[in-house]
Amino acid sequence: MDFNKIKKNPFVLQSLKTMFLRIIGVITLFGFSLFLTHNYDPKIIGQFDFIRMVLLVLSSICVLGTDQSILYFTGILKSTNETEKLKAIYKKIVALIFILCLLTLIVFFIIGQNRIAIFFNDKGTYLLMAKAIIALFFYSITLFNTETIRALDKIYIAELFRNTFKYVSVIIGAVVLFYYHQETYLIDTFLIGFVALAIITTSIIFRLFKKQKKHSIIPNDINPFTYSFIAHKSYPMAVSNLAIFLMMTFDVVFLKKFKGDETVAYYAVAMKLVSILFMINNSVYISVSLKIAKLYTDKNRTELLKALKQSARIIVLLTLPVVLFVCLFAENILFFFGQNYTQGKQALLILMVGELLASFFGVSAIYLNMTGRQSIFQIVLIFAVLVNLILNIILIPMYSMTGAAIAFVSSLLFWNIVTAIIIYKKDKLLIVFH
Repeated sequence: MDFNKIKKNPFVLQSLKTMFLRIIGVITLFGFSLFLTHNYDPKIIGQFDFIRMVLLVLSSICVLGTDQSILYFTGILKSTNETEKLKAIYKKIVALIFILCLLTLIVFFIIGQNRIAIFFNDKGTYLLMAKAIIALFFYSITLFNTETIRALDKIYIAELFRNTFKYVSVIIGAVVLFYYHQETYLIDTFLIGFVALAIITTSIIFRLFKKQKKHSIIPNDINPFTYSFIAHKSYPMAVSNLAIFLMMTFDVVFLKKFKGDETVAYYAVAMKLVSILFMINNSVYISVSLKIAKLYTDKNRTELLKALKQSARIIVLLTLPVVLFVCLFAENILFFFGQNYTQGKQALLILMVGELLASFFGVSAIYLNMTGRQSIFQIVLIFAVLVNLILNIILIPMYSMTGAAIAFVSSLLFWNIVTAIIIYKKDKLLIVFH
């Protein structure tokens, strides 16, 4: 496809612009990772990556899938020309997130220090997790706000917050801590940054709400977007998010338990390299999600099928060269982070090949979520999580990082294959690359 064709195709152009911003985020993350691996103890880095995954899992519970459902709601409201309802939906979702974060904190204290220390064989893990859970509300709000900004048609601002701005405070903090030899406060710096991000993104959203044009005035008593309606539509997406993050977290948790923080640090570098492929997939997912919701609501099957085929092709064509490059130079790339990090080579190769195979299944997950079949995807992912958990428990004690990679790829391919089959049987749509 030449440049003139790309310019005339807004979907492809937006996908490429979104991916470019994500590349900036990936470069920022890798630059930060290189600084850490060359200047920080692997044990501290392992703890940092562990807390990042804990926050991802817990926030997926507390956000309740609203970071995806806000896009779903916006697609519907745009179709009916009622986008003025979005502000009321936003306020209700923030209240729900706060309640769930508070409940998470209460449950954590009920579990208690002794149980957590016994599970991880480490007394210090409790304090690290306590700090993370106290900051959980701000972390969750930042994630939700980012997608709300996207829903308000500020896609590129949302991308900058999602992939770049969220690292600024911890990068600056890490440099300052290293200079003053206070590296142990890395996690504290990371968590404090999300307090500022939550405030900044909330301010942006309310400024955008003020600029919205009201097309109609609808009394609150007939507004269908009640707390129960929002929760009902969102929680299947929350389960989907939670399932995916659990598959990305079980390996870290069991590596920490059986192999230690240093191994977590080595494996995390391999996962960061694989995150390049996550970035490619998500760039396309985000660009096409609102379009799928609208086309499906409008029952425009021709354009819907076209968008799905185009998405699958873009994902594969952008994924393939990255996988080939990383696989060919895997050891050199890992050595760049430090000699010990080459221990993750085999795991990296397995993860890369697995992600390439998964890319052939296009946007199957987004399709189900944006067409009101979240519960179907939820069931598939629950089984995928069970597969992932069982394989991690069996393989990590024996094969360490390689076992973790096999478990992740196996569960990833499982849900992609099953989802593609379901879509074909229900809607007669061949969503895979062809």
